[in-house]
Amino acid sequence: MVIFGSAAGSANRVLRRGLWGLMLVLSVAIYGSHAPLLTLCKVDGMIPFSSTSVVVLVELTKLVFSLLFLLTWNRELLGVAVSWHHVAPFALSALLYAANNNLVVHMQLFMDPSTYQILSNLKIVSTALLYSLFLRQRLTMRKWLALFLLVAAGVSYSCGGLQDPGSPSKMQLHITLVGLVLISVYCLISGLSAVYTEAILKTQALPLSLQNLFLYFFGVLLNLIGYFWSSTEGGFLEGFSSWVLVIVVSQALNGLIMSVVMKHSSNITRLFVISCSILVNALLSVTLFNLQLTLLFFVAISCIGLAVHLYYGVT
Repeated sequence: MVIFGSAAGSANRVLRRGLWGLMLVLSVAIYGSHAPLLTLCKVDGMIPFSSTSVVVLVELTKLVFSLLFLLTWNRELLGVAVSWHHVAPFALSALLYAANNNLVVHMQLFMDPSTYQILSNLKIVSTALLYSLFLRQRLTMRKWLALFLLVAAGVSYSCGGLQDPGSPSKMQLHITLVGLVLISVYCLISGLSAVYTEAILKTQALPLSLQNLFLYFFGVLLNLIGYFWSSTEGGFLEGFSSWVLVIVVSQALNGLIMSVVMKHSSNITRLFVISCSILVNALLSVTLFNLQLTLLFFVAISCIGLAVHLYYGVT
Protein backbone atom coordinates (compact mmCIF):
# COMPACT_ATOMS: atom_id res chain seq x y z
CA MET A 1 0.00 0.00 0.00
CA VAL A 2 2.84 2.37 0.87
CA ILE A 3 4.58 1.57 -2.41
CA PHE A 4 1.42 2.19 -4.45
CA GLY A 5 0.75 5.41 -2.54
CA SER A 6 4.28 6.64 -3.19
CA ALA A 7 4.04 5.74 -6.87
CA ALA A 8 0.71 7.58 -7.21
CA GLY A 9 2.18 10.63 -5.47
CA SER A 10 5.17 10.65 -7.81
CA ALA A 11 2.89 10.32 -10.86
CA ASN A 12 0.78 13.25 -9.65
CA ARG A 13 3.87 15.41 -9.18
CA VAL A 14 5.09 14.56 -12.68
CA LEU A 15 1.64 15.33 -14.09
CA ARG A 16 1.47 18.68 -12.28
CA ARG A 17 4.94 19.65 -13.49
CA GLY A 18 4.02 18.64 -17.03
CA LEU A 19 0.82 20.71 -16.95
CA TRP A 20 2.73 23.66 -15.46
CA GLY A 21 5.36 23.46 -18.20
CA LEU A 22 2.69 23.14 -20.90
CA MET A 23 0.90 26.19 -19.50
CA LEU A 24 4.07 28.30 -19.57
CA VAL A 25 4.91 27.20 -23.12
CA LEU A 26 1.38 28.11 -24.22
CA SER A 27 1.73 31.53 -22.60
CA VAL A 28 5.05 32.10 -24.38
CA ALA A 29 3.38 31.20 -27.68
CA ILE A 30 0.45 33.58 -27.05
CA TYR A 31 2.69 36.49 -26.05
CA GLY A 32 4.92 35.90 -29.06
CA SER A 33 2.06 35.62 -31.55
CA HIS A 34 0.23 38.78 -30.45
CA ALA A 35 2.13 41.29 -32.64
CA PRO A 36 2.06 39.07 -35.77
CA LEU A 37 -1.69 38.54 -35.29
CA LEU A 38 -2.21 42.31 -35.09
CA THR A 39 -0.28 42.67 -38.34
CA LEU A 40 -2.52 40.07 -40.00
CA CYS A 41 -5.54 42.14 -38.93
CA LYS A 42 -4.33 45.30 -40.68
CA VAL A 43 -6.15 46.67 -43.71
CA ASP A 44 -4.05 48.97 -45.93
CA GLY A 45 -1.48 49.16 -43.14
CA MET A 46 -3.99 50.32 -40.52
CA ILE A 47 -5.70 48.58 -37.59
CA PRO A 48 -9.39 48.60 -38.66
CA PHE A 49 -10.97 48.00 -35.24
CA SER A 50 -11.20 49.84 -31.94
CA SER A 51 -8.56 48.70 -29.43
CA THR A 52 -10.90 49.57 -26.56
CA SER A 53 -13.54 47.21 -28.01
CA VAL A 54 -11.01 44.40 -28.07
CA VAL A 55 -9.97 45.06 -24.46
CA VAL A 56 -13.63 44.97 -23.34
CA LEU A 57 -14.18 41.66 -25.15
CA VAL A 58 -11.00 40.17 -23.70
CA GLU A 59 -12.09 41.10 -20.16
CA LEU A 60 -15.60 39.77 -20.83
CA THR A 61 -14.21 36.48 -22.16
CA LYS A 62 -12.02 36.10 -19.06
CA LEU A 63 -15.07 36.79 -16.88
CA VAL A 64 -17.11 34.11 -18.68
CA PHE A 65 -14.27 31.57 -18.46
CA SER A 66 -13.85 32.31 -14.74
CA LEU A 67 -17.57 31.78 -14.15
CA LEU A 68 -17.47 28.48 -16.06
CA PHE A 69 -14.48 27.31 -13.98
CA LEU A 70 -16.31 28.27 -10.81
CA LEU A 71 -19.45 26.38 -11.87
CA THR A 72 -17.41 23.34 -12.89
CA TRP A 73 -14.92 22.93 -10.05
CA ASN A 74 -16.06 25.17 -7.18
CA ARG A 75 -19.85 25.04 -7.42
CA GLU A 76 -20.17 24.81 -3.62
CA LEU A 77 -18.78 28.35 -3.31
CA LEU A 78 -21.83 29.87 -5.04
CA GLY A 79 -23.74 29.91 -1.75
CA VAL A 80 -20.87 31.23 0.34
CA ALA A 81 -21.18 34.77 1.69
CA VAL A 82 -18.21 36.92 0.64
CA SER A 83 -17.33 40.11 2.50
CA TRP A 84 -16.88 43.37 0.60
CA HIS A 85 -13.26 43.60 1.78
CA HIS A 86 -12.55 40.45 -0.28
CA VAL A 87 -14.02 42.06 -3.39
CA ALA A 88 -12.99 45.72 -3.11
CA PRO A 89 -9.20 45.23 -3.56
CA PHE A 90 -9.78 43.89 -7.07
CA ALA A 91 -11.36 47.19 -8.11
CA LEU A 92 -8.01 48.94 -7.65
CA SER A 93 -6.22 46.16 -9.51
CA ALA A 94 -8.63 46.45 -12.46
CA LEU A 95 -8.30 50.25 -12.38
CA LEU A 96 -4.50 50.03 -12.61
CA TYR A 97 -4.69 47.62 -15.56
CA ALA A 98 -7.29 49.78 -17.33
CA ALA A 99 -5.19 52.92 -16.78
CA ASN A 100 -2.13 51.23 -18.27
CA ASN A 101 -4.06 49.95 -21.30
CA ASN A 102 -5.23 53.49 -22.06
CA LEU A 103 -1.81 54.97 -21.36
CA VAL A 104 -0.24 52.76 -24.03
CA VAL A 105 -2.52 54.33 -26.64
CA HIS A 106 -1.89 57.94 -25.59
CA MET A 107 1.90 57.47 -25.35
CA GLN A 108 2.11 56.87 -29.09
CA LEU A 109 1.42 60.59 -29.62
CA PHE A 110 4.71 61.55 -27.94
CA MET A 111 7.11 58.91 -29.27
CA ASP A 112 7.59 56.61 -32.22
CA PRO A 113 6.77 52.86 -31.90
CA SER A 114 10.44 51.83 -31.85
CA THR A 115 11.21 54.12 -28.91
CA TYR A 116 8.19 52.71 -27.05
CA GLN A 117 9.33 49.14 -27.69
CA ILE A 118 12.82 49.89 -26.38
CA LEU A 119 11.90 51.93 -23.28
CA SER A 120 8.99 49.70 -22.27
CA ASN A 121 11.57 47.07 -21.34
CA LEU A 122 12.22 49.16 -18.22
CA LYS A 123 9.03 47.71 -16.74
CA ILE A 124 11.10 44.60 -16.01
CA VAL A 125 13.17 46.68 -13.58
CA SER A 126 10.14 48.44 -12.05
CA THR A 127 8.31 45.14 -11.55
CA ALA A 128 11.34 43.51 -9.93
CA LEU A 129 11.91 46.50 -7.63
CA LEU A 130 8.29 46.60 -6.47
CA TYR A 131 8.23 42.80 -6.14
CA SER A 132 11.29 42.96 -3.89
CA LEU A 133 10.03 45.91 -1.82
CA PHE A 134 6.33 45.19 -1.32
CA LEU A 135 6.38 41.39 -1.25
CA ARG A 136 9.64 41.38 0.73
CA GLN A 137 11.34 38.97 -1.64
CA ARG A 138 15.09 39.40 -1.45
CA LEU A 139 16.79 39.10 -4.82
CA THR A 140 20.47 38.21 -4.85
CA MET A 141 22.99 40.02 -7.05
CA ARG A 142 22.99 37.03 -9.38
CA LYS A 143 19.21 37.27 -9.82
CA TRP A 144 19.39 41.02 -10.40
CA LEU A 145 22.01 40.38 -13.07
CA ALA A 146 19.64 37.86 -14.68
CA LEU A 147 16.83 40.44 -14.75
CA PHE A 148 19.08 43.11 -16.27
CA LEU A 149 20.02 40.56 -18.93
CA LEU A 150 16.30 40.29 -19.73
CA VAL A 151 16.23 44.08 -20.17
CA ALA A 152 19.28 43.86 -22.43
CA ALA A 153 17.58 41.12 -24.45
CA GLY A 154 14.44 43.20 -24.93
CA VAL A 155 16.41 46.29 -25.92
CA SER A 156 18.58 44.32 -28.36
CA TYR A 157 15.58 42.75 -30.06
CA SER A 158 13.68 46.06 -30.21
CA CYS A 159 16.69 47.84 -31.73
CA GLY A 160 16.74 45.59 -34.76
CA GLY A 161 16.42 41.87 -34.07
CA LEU A 162 14.31 41.66 -37.22
CA GLN A 163 14.90 43.46 -40.51
CA ASP A 164 12.78 43.99 -43.58
CA PRO A 165 15.04 43.45 -46.62
CA GLY A 166 13.10 46.08 -48.58
CA SER A 167 13.38 48.91 -46.05
CA PRO A 168 16.32 50.93 -44.71
CA SER A 169 17.92 49.42 -41.62
CA LYS A 170 18.68 52.72 -39.90
CA MET A 171 16.42 53.31 -36.90
CA GLN A 172 15.05 56.79 -36.21
CA LEU A 173 14.14 57.28 -32.54
CA HIS A 174 11.98 60.14 -31.33
CA ILE A 175 10.50 60.98 -27.93
CA THR A 176 9.37 64.20 -26.25
CA LEU A 177 9.74 65.23 -22.60
CA VAL A 178 6.06 64.38 -22.06
CA GLY A 179 6.75 60.99 -23.63
CA LEU A 180 9.56 60.34 -21.14
CA VAL A 181 7.22 61.17 -18.26
CA LEU A 182 4.47 58.96 -19.67
CA ILE A 183 6.77 55.96 -20.28
CA SER A 184 8.06 56.31 -16.70
CA VAL A 185 4.49 56.36 -15.35
CA TYR A 186 3.61 53.41 -17.61
CA CYS A 187 6.50 51.29 -16.29
CA LEU A 188 5.63 52.21 -12.70
CA ILE A 189 1.93 51.36 -13.07
CA SER A 190 2.77 48.18 -14.98
CA GLY A 191 4.95 46.94 -12.13
CA LEU A 192 2.54 48.15 -9.45
CA SER A 193 -0.52 46.52 -11.00
CA ALA A 194 1.24 43.19 -11.39
CA VAL A 195 2.75 43.13 -7.88
CA TYR A 196 -0.45 44.40 -6.23
CA THR A 197 -2.50 41.72 -7.99
CA GLU A 198 -0.04 39.02 -6.96
CA ALA A 199 -0.25 40.20 -3.34
CA ILE A 200 -4.06 40.02 -3.35
CA LEU A 201 -4.18 36.60 -4.99
CA LYS A 202 -1.73 35.13 -2.49
CA THR A 203 -2.98 36.74 0.74
CA GLN A 204 -6.66 35.91 0.27
CA ALA A 205 -7.77 32.39 1.23
CA LEU A 206 -10.14 32.18 -1.73
CA PRO A 207 -10.05 29.92 -4.83
CA LEU A 208 -8.49 31.51 -7.88
CA SER A 209 -11.67 31.12 -9.96
CA LEU A 210 -13.60 33.26 -7.47
CA GLN A 211 -10.82 35.86 -7.29
CA ASN A 212 -10.72 36.03 -11.09
CA LEU A 213 -14.48 36.54 -11.12
CA PHE A 214 -14.07 39.66 -8.95
CA LEU A 215 -11.11 40.98 -10.93
CA TYR A 216 -12.64 40.58 -14.37
CA PHE A 217 -16.03 41.93 -13.29
CA PHE A 218 -14.33 45.22 -12.45
CA GLY A 219 -12.22 44.88 -15.59
CA VAL A 220 -15.31 44.69 -17.81
CA LEU A 221 -17.01 47.55 -15.94
CA LEU A 222 -14.06 49.95 -16.08
CA ASN A 223 -13.16 49.21 -19.70
CA LEU A 224 -16.79 49.65 -20.77
CA ILE A 225 -16.71 53.07 -19.12
CA GLY A 226 -13.48 53.79 -21.00
CA TYR A 227 -15.04 52.69 -24.28
CA PHE A 228 -18.05 55.00 -23.94
CA TRP A 229 -15.85 57.81 -22.63
CA SER A 230 -13.58 57.62 -25.69
CA SER A 231 -16.67 57.86 -27.95
CA THR A 232 -14.93 56.20 -30.91
CA GLU A 233 -16.50 56.45 -34.35
CA GLY A 234 -18.17 53.40 -35.82
CA GLY A 235 -19.80 50.37 -34.21
CA PHE A 236 -18.46 48.28 -31.36
CA LEU A 237 -17.52 45.38 -33.66
CA GLU A 238 -16.55 47.45 -36.71
CA GLY A 239 -13.46 46.13 -38.48
CA PHE A 240 -13.54 42.76 -36.70
CA SER A 241 -12.36 39.64 -38.49
CA SER A 242 -11.58 36.02 -37.65
CA TRP A 243 -8.04 37.11 -36.69
CA VAL A 244 -9.48 39.54 -34.14
CA LEU A 245 -11.48 36.67 -32.63
CA VAL A 246 -8.26 34.67 -32.31
CA ILE A 247 -6.64 37.64 -30.53
CA VAL A 248 -9.57 37.99 -28.10
CA VAL A 249 -9.65 34.30 -27.16
CA SER A 250 -5.86 33.93 -26.93
CA GLN A 251 -5.41 37.07 -24.83
CA ALA A 252 -8.22 35.97 -22.50
CA LEU A 253 -6.62 32.55 -22.10
CA ASN A 254 -3.24 34.15 -21.44
CA GLY A 255 -4.74 36.42 -18.79
CA LEU A 256 -6.10 33.37 -16.98
CA ILE A 257 -2.73 31.64 -17.24
CA MET A 258 -0.98 34.69 -15.79
CA SER A 259 -3.36 34.69 -12.84
CA VAL A 260 -2.33 31.09 -12.13
CA VAL A 261 1.33 32.08 -12.43
CA MET A 262 0.93 34.99 -9.99
CA LYS A 263 -1.10 32.86 -7.55
CA HIS A 264 1.25 29.87 -7.49
CA SER A 265 4.58 31.31 -8.66
CA SER A 266 5.53 34.98 -9.05
CA ASN A 267 5.72 37.98 -11.34
CA ILE A 268 9.37 37.11 -11.98
CA THR A 269 8.20 33.96 -13.76
CA ARG A 270 5.85 36.17 -15.79
CA LEU A 271 8.78 38.40 -16.82
CA PHE A 272 10.74 35.39 -18.06
CA VAL A 273 7.72 34.13 -20.01
CA ILE A 274 7.34 37.50 -21.74
CA SER A 275 11.06 37.65 -22.57
CA CYS A 276 11.09 34.11 -23.97
CA SER A 277 8.23 35.05 -26.31
CA ILE A 278 10.82 36.91 -28.41
CA LEU A 279 11.71 33.58 -30.01
CA VAL A 280 8.10 32.86 -31.05
CA ASN A 281 7.63 36.42 -32.30
CA ALA A 282 10.76 36.18 -34.44
CA LEU A 283 9.92 32.77 -35.92
CA LEU A 284 6.40 33.88 -36.86
CA SER A 285 7.65 37.17 -38.32
CA VAL A 286 10.20 35.36 -40.48
CA THR A 287 7.67 32.75 -41.61
CA LEU A 288 4.68 35.03 -42.26
CA PHE A 289 6.26 38.32 -43.33
CA ASN A 290 9.64 37.27 -44.80
CA LEU A 291 11.60 39.34 -42.29
CA GLN A 292 15.24 38.52 -41.67
CA LEU A 293 16.95 37.73 -38.38
CA THR A 294 19.90 39.94 -37.50
CA LEU A 295 22.83 39.60 -35.13
CA LEU A 296 20.85 41.48 -32.46
CA PHE A 297 18.28 38.66 -32.41
CA PHE A 298 20.97 36.14 -31.49
CA VAL A 299 22.35 38.56 -28.88
CA ALA A 300 18.86 38.77 -27.36
CA ILE A 301 18.40 34.99 -27.30
CA SER A 302 21.85 34.54 -25.73
CA CYS A 303 20.97 37.08 -23.01
CA ILE A 304 17.72 35.26 -22.25
CA GLY A 305 19.44 31.88 -22.08
CA LEU A 306 22.09 33.23 -19.71
CA ALA A 307 19.41 34.96 -17.61
CA VAL A 308 17.43 31.72 -17.21
CA HIS A 309 20.63 29.92 -16.19
CA LEU A 310 21.59 32.57 -13.65
CA TYR A 311 18.12 32.90 -12.10
CA TYR A 312 16.96 29.28 -12.07
CA GLY A 313 19.94 27.09 -12.83
CA VAL A 314 22.66 28.34 -10.45
CA THR A 315 22.56 28.00 -6.68
